[in-house]
Order: sequence, then structure tokens, then C-alpha cells
Amino acid sequence: MGVENLTSVTEFILVGLSSQRKTQLLLFGLILLTYSLTIMGNLAVILLVRFDTRLQTPMYYFLMHLSGLEICYVTSTEPQMLAHLLAGNGVISYVRCALQLFGYLSFGAAECLLLAVMAYDRYLAICQPLLYPVAMDKWRQVHLASSCWAAGFLFGAIYVGCTFRHSYCGPNRVNHFMCEMPLVLKLACDDTHITQTIIFVLAGVGLLIPISVVLTSYGVILFSVLQIRSVTGLSKAFSTCASHLIVVTVFYGIVIVTYVIPRSEASSDRDKNIALFYVVVTPFLNPIIYTLRNKDVHEAVTKALQRWA
Repeated sequence: MGVENLTSVTEFILVGLSSQRKTQLLLFGLILLTYSLTIMGNLAVILLVRFDTRLQTPMYYFLMHLSGLEICYVTSTEPQMLAHLLAGNGVISYVRCALQLFGYLSFGAAECLLLAVMAYDRYLAICQPLLYPVAMDKWRQVHLASSCWAAGFLFGAIYVGCTFRHSYCGPNRVNHFMCEMPLVLKLACDDTHITQTIIFVLAGVGLLIPISVVLTSYGVILFSVLQIRSVTGLSKAFSTCASHLIVVTVFYGIVIVTYVIPRSEASSDRDKNIALFYVVVTPFLNPIIYTLRNKDVHEAVTKALQRWA
């Protein structure tokens, strides 16, 4: 058994987004730009929340962790993408592939859980305002955020352990621009049915629980909001939830399309386009969505600019 499980493949070849050199260089420039803006935008959110006293609330505390996860998530995938586009080939070592897989799955799982925590936070703030300061005190915030990070790393470790316990003896071409778990698993030389079942069950639990929390939280919020007769109260309730609802809809929608809807060989280009959106575009848009119409953030930015000027 130990001899049979020895892995002969030492590297994988990622097909990438395009084989045309001009297109590769164009994509390199665009992805480098969005990666830089993503890092700066999310880092700005973290610094504003960390140093502005008006943003020292549970909602912004979780937003700070979400920005941290976004930075880690894009850094686990995009630098390798940029290196491949610049070099013109997609060779990635066995170990780097495993590390990349662990990184984006861990941070993605943690973000999935954190979005559910943020929905629960909005439920407490709107539906239980008197209990909110006690139910979401500083200790509870730290506990919930750290639990999301820890659970994300646990999920990532299980996924990677299940994927790379198999032997890979060739072929080693992955029709993607990164080490996507289902595509890597297809290259295994031995039977993967048990592994696929474990991964499917874990993914189902890891997705079903957060989505249930989000739907329940916003269902109760909607019911409570409809009881509010004040136009000002309605506007305030919707404004505090709108940005999170947009991010949640985009994130879970992409996850469902990518990992729940059955794949086919003909949909490989579609899968890569969807993956490009959630790897590059979504982390870039999230800080914009959360801050575009947020008065507290606008005031914090103005105050920071005045201080530096």
C-alpha cells in the first residue's frame, strides 16, 4: 500500500487562460492592477477600522476580518497567476499546488462562515437592539472571528489531505489557471469515490449551515423591518444591510454555480471565467461595495486625510 501510493508526478501544468502571448501580457497587466488595488483597498479598510474610534463596532470589526481574509485569499492565488502569465507557461510544483489549494480553500471557507456571522450580527443589531451590546461584546466578537479562521484552516487541511492522499502518476495537465481541487482530483491514478463523497459531504455542511444562518437572519430582519412605520427607520435598516446582502448574494451564488452545479468537459472555459471572477473581481469589488455609500467610512476617510494633510 505504501509503495503503491508513492506519487510520481512532481509538477502540474496549468493550461491557463490563454495560449496567446499578447493576451497573456494584457491579462498580466489587468490582474496586476486589480491585485494591487485589492490589497490597497482592503488594507485601507483595516487601517480605518483599527484607528478610527467611530468604527469600533462589531459590524466594522467583522468587516476588518473580512478584508484580512480577502487579502490572504488573493495572495494565495494571484501572485502565482501573474508569474505564469509573465513566464508564458503554467508549470507549478506538486508542493506549490498543494499549498495554493490549502490557501484558497481555507480562506474561502473562513469567508463563507464570516459572512454568516455578519448576517447574525445584523440580526442582533436590528431585531434585538437592547440585547445587542451584551450579546455581541468584545469577547464574543473575538471568539466568532477566530472560530471562522480556525474552521477555515480545518476545512482546508481536510480538503488538501483528501486530495493529495492519492497517487498521481500522469497525466499532469490541469485545464485551469490555478490548482482547482475537482480538476486535480480527476488526475489521480487510483479510485477517488470515497474522497469525492467526503469532500461533497463536508462542502455541503460547510455551505448549508452558513446559508441557513444568512437566510434565517435576513428573514427575521425583513419581517421586523416591515413592522417599522417610520421611513427613516426603514431607510436606516436597509442601508445597514444592503451592502452585506450584495456581497453575500455574489459570494454564495458563485460558490453554488462552481461547486454544486454538475460540471461537464464542455463547460471548462465557463468554469475558468467564473473562477476568474471570484478570484480577481469579487475581492476587488467587496471593499468598494461596503464603503461606497457608507457615511461612517466617508467621515473616517475625510478625518484621516485632514490629519495627514
